[in-house]
Amino acid sequence: MAKQWTIQAGDHDESANLSRSASVPRLVAQLLLNRGAADVASVETFLAPQLSDLYPPDQLPGADAAAEILVGAIADSRKIVLYGDYDVDGTTGIAILWHMLTAAGAKVSFYVPHRVEEGYGLNTEACNRLVADGAELIVTVDCGITSVDEVAVTKQLGVVVIVTDHHKPKDVLPAADAVVHPGFGGYPNEHLCGAGVAFKLAWRVAQKICRADRVTPEYRELLMTLLPLAALGTIADVVPLIGENRIIAKHGLAMVAKTPLVGLRALMASAGLHGGSVSGHDVGFKIGPRINAAGRMGHARLAVELLTRADADRAQEIALYLEDHNRARRTVERKITKQAIEMIERDNLASDGRRAIVVAGEGWHPGVIGIVAARLVDRYHRPSVVIGLTNGEGQASARSIEHFDLAQAFNECDDHLVGHGGHAMAAGLRIAADQVAAFAEAFVDLANNRLTPGDLIPKLRLDADVELPELTMQAAEQIATLGPFGAGNPRPKFATSMVNLADEPRCVGKRSDHLSASFAQDGVRMRGIGFGLAEHLEDLKQHRRCRVAFEPMINEFNGRRSVEMQILDLQFPDS
Repeated sequence: MAKQWTIQAGDHDESANLSRSASVPRLVAQLLLNRGAADVASVETFLAPQLSDLYPPDQLPGADAAAEILVGAIADSRKIVLYGDYDVDGTTGIAILWHMLTAAGAKVSFYVPHRVEEGYGLNTEACNRLVADGAELIVTVDCGITSVDEVAVTKQLGVVVIVTDHHKPKDVLPAADAVVHPGFGGYPNEHLCGAGVAFKLAWRVAQKICRADRVTPEYRELLMTLLPLAALGTIADVVPLIGENRIIAKHGLAMVAKTPLVGLRALMASAGLHGGSVSGHDVGFKIGPRINAAGRMGHARLAVELLTRADADRAQEIALYLEDHNRARRTVERKITKQAIEMIERDNLASDGRRAIVVAGEGWHPGVIGIVAARLVDRYHRPSVVIGLTNGEGQASARSIEHFDLAQAFNECDDHLVGHGGHAMAAGLRIAADQVAAFAEAFVDLANNRLTPGDLIPKLRLDADVELPELTMQAAEQIATLGPFGAGNPRPKFATSMVNLADEPRCVGKRSDHLSASFAQDGVRMRGIGFGLAEHLEDLKQHRRCRVAFEPMINEFNGRRSVEMQILDLQFPDS
């Protein structure tokens, strides 16, 4: 599908002035301006965010009350159970609170629902079992804000409940003893993820124990040990990497490689990350998928065990198990994606008159349907709902595009659903099999009314036009310092003016589906690789000239470093 390039308008004089005053290349100055850093002070803050700029934990709504309850439970030796979600954000959040409470002498355990058998969030049956086993305080992690009925039933059993979450609440909040949520009370970072909420609560618990805002060196060292877990959750949950989230992500990532947590070390070893730095890309494509594999293909309690109480031998055993599950996940994901695409093409489900996609398949694994939905959005650029059906019931994951809020849409389709939750861009639902057709019709009707034909054209947002001579090694190195990249701080993307083909392009890769080419402009030659762009080969051979949309990257080979392009798209003279 042809992409629409949108190049952010830049003021050359403004970027040149910032370049001089902040001592950065003009191209980097333009990137900083695009990200809201318009003066020397804001540039320094962006390039070198400080831990001291984190908001005090007592500002987080509900954190003070929750910490008070937890410290009291520790003093009274009450049994605490951390009940968390099965994704990276939930499992790292559980681990953060487990380590802090354990260090404080708490009697603490954890519970993670089975993705397939129990689904997302609190469930009454599990809470009944936990209370029967002696739980006196249940703390939700990265879930619970929509569990109004479940919290009420659990409270009736005589147990104290603390809800910590960051998801969108219903109109009525759960009647928990404390609700910790960044979306309330004017907290300046409403995009704090579940692990970020857990980190702030752990920090406040440490302050309560130390009876001071400045905790003891032992607790400070523990918080620094836990910061990488908060960074993993922040990056994996795709919350905006700006402000406080950027501080957590940048400093946490910097500490991952030196973590004393044996489980995290084993996980990195299984992902092939030996020493050196860990990037946001490593979290998104190596560490995160392995943690998620536990919940997707097996049981996420293993991921939590890995990050909490596992010794070195057990950590290695779990890490290898997760590696096997991650490979199985990829196989299942590819199979379901193929089946979904065949269904869409056969039944014309992505026609001009259908601005959303709903597909359902018997036996589709609930652990991978979210990834499949993302694949369908990439391919068709429409909101996509993928439903796995088992025994007359369906569990679905959905992904969206700009201008279409899934959470709002599911609210409006509520009559057809058993339950639902999530965000504007990613959400999930449960549904009876006999309601799938009616839901699909209602959902597609909403998309048809809210999305324009222009919304269905994939947009490629680029930071600036560049000439190849501008992409010096110094510029590329400083561009790299703008990371970690992710939502809210996307990886810098540029568009060249017309460049010449420098040699014969070719297809590479096991399936020959990647494009390799070199381009030249004003005496500078630069190599590029376009993943999945082999379809452009013949056009490139024919035209010999084109504009290139790309991300800059630094390639290191045999001790030599060079600036190269990751090609995103090509535009030819007659296009």
